[in-house]
Amino acid sequence: MTEQTNSFKPSLSLFDATMIVAGSMIGSGIFIVSADITRNVGSAGWLIAVWLITGVMTLIAALSYGELSAMFPRAGGQYVYLKEAYNPLIGFLYGWSFFAVIQTGTIAAVGVAFSKFLAYMVPELGNNYFLFDAGITKVYSGQLVAIVIIVLLTYVNSRGIKEGKFIQTIFTSAKLLALLGLIVFGFTLVKDSFWAENWKTGFTAMQDFGVKDATGTLQPSAWIGISGSALMGAIAAAMVGTIFSSDAWNNVTFIAGEIKNPKRNIGLSLFLGTLIVTGIYVAANLMYLNVMPLHELAFPTDDRVAVAAANKIFPAFGTTLIALLIMVSTFGCNNGLILAGARVYYTMAQDGLFFKNAAVLNKNNVPQWALWAQCLVACILCLSGKYGDLLDMISFVVVIFYVLTIAGIFILRRKMPDAERPYKAFGYPVLPLLYILMGIAFCSLLVVFKPQYTWPGLIIVLIGIPIYYIAVSKKK
Repeated sequence: MTEQTNSFKPSLSLFDATMIVAGSMIGSGIFIVSADITRNVGSAGWLIAVWLITGVMTLIAALSYGELSAMFPRAGGQYVYLKEAYNPLIGFLYGWSFFAVIQTGTIAAVGVAFSKFLAYMVPELGNNYFLFDAGITKVYSGQLVAIVIIVLLTYVNSRGIKEGKFIQTIFTSAKLLALLGLIVFGFTLVKDSFWAENWKTGFTAMQDFGVKDATGTLQPSAWIGISGSALMGAIAAAMVGTIFSSDAWNNVTFIAGEIKNPKRNIGLSLFLGTLIVTGIYVAANLMYLNVMPLHELAFPTDDRVAVAAANKIFPAFGTTLIALLIMVSTFGCNNGLILAGARVYYTMAQDGLFFKNAAVLNKNNVPQWALWAQCLVACILCLSGKYGDLLDMISFVVVIFYVLTIAGIFILRRKMPDAERPYKAFGYPVLPLLYILMGIAFCSLLVVFKPQYTWPGLIIVLIGIPIYYIAVSKKK
């Protein structure tokens, strides 16, 4: 093990931690995924219900993680909780999946989303602007823009936690205020309100996956009424989008070693951050229902719901406004993801389960080598173009790990009954058990109705088993 001379410095306040939770959650999802959700469930009631279900799950999970973060207030977060509740293998499988695709794939996807909306102002920097054929993959300028953003933010965060904190606070505050403004204006400035018309659909579930026309644009085909098992499958498919949009709330647990009074502030920041974002997500979807009819909400150009809504509110400059807002949102989101993710690999390396150099902090007391290793994988995923598919496939695995982590609360109460618990999971055992049941139901529905979202993610996790035993043998 490399000798460690530097150590993490607690320099993040409760406000900073809350900004990391909210900023890491809000990327590009809220501006896009409501279109696919509407095509899956086809009514105002179910659109809002899907967001509320995910919001409730996220809040319960955040409240439950408070107990774990208070018990183990050190870098690594969920990796540490799984290792302590189960065994090092389970912790490693999470860390491996996190490095291979969960965190790095999300960083890649958010980076490419930045370039996608930058193309509204500079088309030559978009994802459709072909540059050259590299043999194994075709390279588009949007991918290079994403790589530049990821490299830039990795460099900034390698300079120290204060630099990353500054960017996070500025960009998260800006996007929260901008989203709130858009929601308010969506109810006060729009000329034609479709609120009453859309809510006539109530909870009558319909489904229309649409067909692509000659230009490749998705167009409505025919709404089909659904119920029973078909409705359950539609809800599960719809929740892939809401879970992607609401994920990364747990990133603050990875940087516990750099938060002041972590036993109190991590749990509190988890609750405050997830509550703020859940409220904004539901309000944004209510605004969508106010400014456009349901069929337009389901089939906007390239699924850009927020752009379609903004053009209703601000016809002259709506597209540019949303493009700028998403660029601010994705830039801040990626900063939070990059800042937090490297701390997991640092802790794994401290346990001898990751590259030895990742266990070293630089002169600025941040895991620089781990930051650049994460950067490299994220950039490769940007060039592969497969990050979107990987994230769809990994939603299943992400929820499984959340379920296992929350089930770990029950295990640790038996395993370590006398351990210090400055904070106990709110609503225990009812609320943690409710999350476990909801998570198992979601995963089971995906297995039955959308298997393409399940088995690839499981394969990625299982590849980690032989890697773990190789790491253990080298450690010995």
